[in-house]
Amino acid sequence: MASGRGSNFEALYAAIKNEKLNAEIKVLVSDNPESGALTSANNKNIPAECCNRKSYSSKEQFELALISKINEYDTDLIILAGYMRILGKEFVDTFEGKILNIHPSLLPSFPGLHAQKQALDYGVKYSGCTVHYVDAGLDSGPIIMQRTVPVLDNDTEKTLSLRILKEEHDIYWRAIKLITESKLHN
Repeated sequence: MASGRGSNFEALYAAIKNEKLNAEIKVLVSDNPESGALTSANNKNIPAECCNRKSYSSKEQFELALISKINEYDTDLIILAGYMRILGKEFVDTFEGKILNIHPSLLPSFPGLHAQKQALDYGVKYSGCTVHYVDAGLDSGPIIMQRTVPVLDNDTEKTLSLRILKEEHDIYWRAIKLITESKLHN
């Protein structure tokens, strides 16, 4: 599931195509009709579905539509790749232990939005990224894998974000591989 440009989706697709990850992307679901990830999936002949939140009268109706759409594809894992909405209890409960997220900080530090800005404001010397299972809390699920990134004296939110994103592209497929090869269980 993605909301934005789709760079993590692209990285996962490349890991599969280059035979680093033995997996199949069954569908790309986005909440954003302008998402670059939808375009990318379509260009790769991967089913791409948009569930636009604005088309539903409530968050609950929106999430029921998401659940229904995902269930059509019989997925083993739900990979949040730049999905920018907090998932509700019903969605998380429906797919308990099957939802992964990547977050641009070393959780439990700096959960939620603007993690890189939080890291810079706090003055940490290292930040990074975390792959974790999704639970009902905000970026609070069990941690699968982390990667550190040094915070440089002249870093801005943008420069730190770009270095973290590069690591996200490498760590996410590795964490998924641990699960698909049954080397890690939630």
